Order: sequence, then structure tokens, then C-alpha cells
Amino acid sequence: MKNKVGREIPDEFLKEGKQVFQGAFAFDKNVYYKVASKTVGVSDPNHTKVLPDLKAAIMACGLKDGMTVSFHHHFRDGDYVVCMVMQAIAELGIKDIMVCATSLGTAHDALVPLMESGVITGISSSGLRGKIGKAISDGKLKNVAYIRSHGGRAAAIASGAVHIDVAFLGAPTSDDYGNALGQGGISDCGVLSYGEVDARYADRVVIVTDTLVPFPNVPASISCSDVDYVVVVDKIGDSEKIANHTMRMTENPRELILAENAALIMKHTPYFKDGFSFQTGGGGPSLAVTRFLRPMLEEAGIKIGFTVGGCTKPMIDLLKEGFIGAIMDSQDFDFASVESVHKTPGHFEITTSEYADPFNKGAYVNRLDYVMLGALDIDIDFNVNVITGVDGVVRGAPGGHVDAAAGSKCTVVMAPLVRKGRLSSVRDRVLTVTTPGETVDIFVTEVGYAVNPRRQDLIEALKKCPLKRYTIEGLRDEAYALAGKPEDTKFEDKVVALVEYRDGTIIDVVRKPAKYVLA
Repeated sequence: MKNKVGREIPDEFLKEGKQVFQGAFAFDKNVYYKVASKTVGVSDPNHTKVLPDLKAAIMACGLKDGMTVSFHHHFRDGDYVVCMVMQAIAELGIKDIMVCATSLGTAHDALVPLMESGVITGISSSGLRGKIGKAISDGKLKNVAYIRSHGGRAAAIASGAVHIDVAFLGAPTSDDYGNALGQGGISDCGVLSYGEVDARYADRVVIVTDTLVPFPNVPASISCSDVDYVVVVDKIGDSEKIANHTMRMTENPRELILAENAALIMKHTPYFKDGFSFQTGGGGPSLAVTRFLRPMLEEAGIKIGFTVGGCTKPMIDLLKEGFIGAIMDSQDFDFASVESVHKTPGHFEITTSEYADPFNKGAYVNRLDYVMLGALDIDIDFNVNVITGVDGVVRGAPGGHVDAAAGSKCTVVMAPLVRKGRLSSVRDRVLTVTTPGETVDIFVTEVGYAVNPRRQDLIEALKKCPLKRYTIEGLRDEAYALAGKPEDTKFEDKVVALVEYRDGTIIDVVRKPAKYVLA
């Protein structure tokens, strides 16, 4: 069946009420679901939650073949928890496990042999980078992988579309009753926003920590009322890879031009006024937007009301200097933001559900004026791909891209016109649709910008902007003139992953590339 963005979705994946994508806001009004249930038990005052090791916790939780386990990714490239837990599961002879993680990357390359041996047969995640993405593209996972945005994952768990049997949640500190916090100890990550929905709806919850602290460890990111067991290990992660001392502030001339262009466009839109809200990424040109935004705020005599999403030092600096009213934090990328949350006035932790779940009653992304986003490529319908490379291999993540684009009044996507290797960023048709064009308002390059024709109001407002405005087709033609028209990537019929839109409908599928060598 063909969906709203023109992608053919095989009928075999449209079962048990599963639907194709019908538009970004097709289910926005008068659609409700009952939240999922979980297995609970009577609390025993004489029972200790602390168990000697992971295998003891796995057995105590009753994990069996065919069940689902979950993890969060606040430890990013420094994460040890996922691989430790899955290795223990393998050693216990348990197989056919679905791994439901918020994101997976190079820290989890060791999962590939477990996919090949049948210990892991299903994966649901936002990020599928490194060897895991390559293995999925090569068809090494028994079942199709599910790629969900952060908000879409929270909605899937809360609705019961995804049921977690056991959640293994790493925490920098925990007390013996399971109150877990993202700060303290030797593996600080700041917040535990992504693990909250898992703790709330999983049948069993295990906190994995390397620093046990006295009770009560409050205010807790994850409450003891949701926790069954606590396991203390030597280390839950590599602190140097969990957060950076300083995020990369680009000095690349082309990226700086991109950032300055995006800031100039913001300045000339009607939302650039006192109290506007804002979200940007954690590196490259998106982070550099803040550098150009600050003098513009000073000149206009205005302040940002609040920011949401991932947090970095430039945002902390603006908060402390009075240019931001509040930071609503769901992920910390550097030590400055890790140290700031819960300590700096105006810096608050929010859950992923609060951040981006499309079916709760107050997702923060719905209050955004601006969001600055990246892209692997974009097409002439403004559809954006952030999942598959030019070779068709899975190597990216929708993260909050989809959610923030849908919620923001002005969604700005940035990319160089031509990437390294002479690859056009603008195509007739993207390989994989991650974010539908109806939620993308402006595409910015180093040579100029294009506005989605849906937004005639922005076209009118930007007439005073000094940057050159193109049609999206004009930018495509410029890119093709420089790099040539890209050849079509060849795929086999085998579907290796389903891409869900944030409402749970299928927006695209990823097929196995016909020719590529697994590195």
C-alpha cells in the first residue's frame, strides 16, 4: 500500500491494526488510547533489592526466551551497560530477545555476534549506528528492526504497542531501594530522561549502577516505587565518552556560513521576538547557530523564553547570563550541562514523554517556535532522510528530529549543498523518508535557502532577508551542476527495517542494499 509520502509499504507489515503513514497530523485530534498496564507485586519491608550480579537479577526477573528488554542511551559512546547485560543473558542460555533501546551506537558493536547467534532476534531503536547498523542492513537480524523517534518510542511503550518485560537502566548513583539519579559517582550523565518511560511501564526494572549511595537518593530521576532490583557493577561506562569536556564548536568555514545563514533567517521571521522558544543540535553548524544568535539577541533587546532537548555549554552560558529563561533538559552532551542540571536556577530535567510523546497532553516540542535540524539529504518535496547513507546502509538516527519538526512553528533544516565525495544533499527523492516534508519549513545551505511553498507567510516575511532565496528545485539543480545527478541505489526485496512515524504508522521501509561489503 502506498502511504502519504508515496512510499510502498508491503502488506505483510500491515497487520493487527498497523497502518501506513497518512500525514503528520492525521491522528492529532480526538485520538486517545488507554495507557499500558504492567505487572506489579506487594512490597515486602524485609526484602532487599540489592542483588549480587546481573545474572542473579536476570533470573530473579524471570527473563525467558522471546521476551523484550530495554535500555537508555544517556551514556552514549561510553556505555557499558547494554553489552554487559546482553552478555549475561547469552551466558544464561536465553535467546530470541528483542532489544528495545533508545539508541544504539559504536559502544554496542559487541551485540552483532549475539544477533548472528540468535540471542538477539529483534531490535527497536532510534539510533542504529556502527556495526549494528551495517549488520541490520546486511540482513543479519532475524526479524525486521523498528526505527522510532524519541517521542514515538515513548508513545509506543505507553500505549502498549511495545511491551517491556525487563528494563535494565544504568544510573550514575542509586540507593539500595532503587532511587536513581543521573548525577554523582564516577559516571555522571546529568539526566535519566530516556529511562523514565521504561521504568514506568516495564514489568520488571533493574537499576545498574557503579555507585551505591545512602538512602534516600532524591530528588530521583527514577523512583524506587518503579524499581525491583539494584545491581552494583565495577563501571557502567567510560566517563570520557559519556560526556565531553567541550562540545565541538565548528571552525569549518562552510559550517559557520550555514549557521550564520540560519540565524539570519530566524531574525527575519515573525517569531523572533521576546520570549521565543528554541531547540538546536549538539554539534557542527546547528550548535554554531548559538554563536550568531547571541549578538542578535543583544541588538534586539530580547531573550529566549525556553529551550528544550539536548543541552550543551553554550546554552548553559546563555542561561547564566540571563539570555534564556529556562532550559528543559532531556539529554546532556558535555560536562558543563551535566554539572549544571539540578544546580543552576532555571535548568530542569524533563522526561522523554514530556519532551516529545505526540499522544500525551503536553509535549514540550509543541511549544517550540524554532528548531534547527540537520539532514543527510532532502528532496524536492522537503522530505528529510537522517537514517540511511548514500549506499543505503543504516547509519543514523531520527532521535527527536521528527518530533521537533512536527511541533515547531518554524522548522529549519541545514546541510551543505554538496557533501564530501561530491554528494548532493538535495535529491529528486530521498532514499529513506524520516521526517515528512509537510513539517519542514526552510532548508538552508551555504549558498542560500528555500522555503516550503506551504509557508507563503514565511516567504513574505523573508523578503527582507539579505540571503538569496531559491526554490528547492533550484537548489537541487545547483547541487547537480556541481556534483552530478546521483545514481539510484540498488536494493534487494528483503525489508530489514521499518521506519515508524511518531504516531506509530509506517512512513518508510529500509531494504537490504544489493551491493555493499560489511566492514
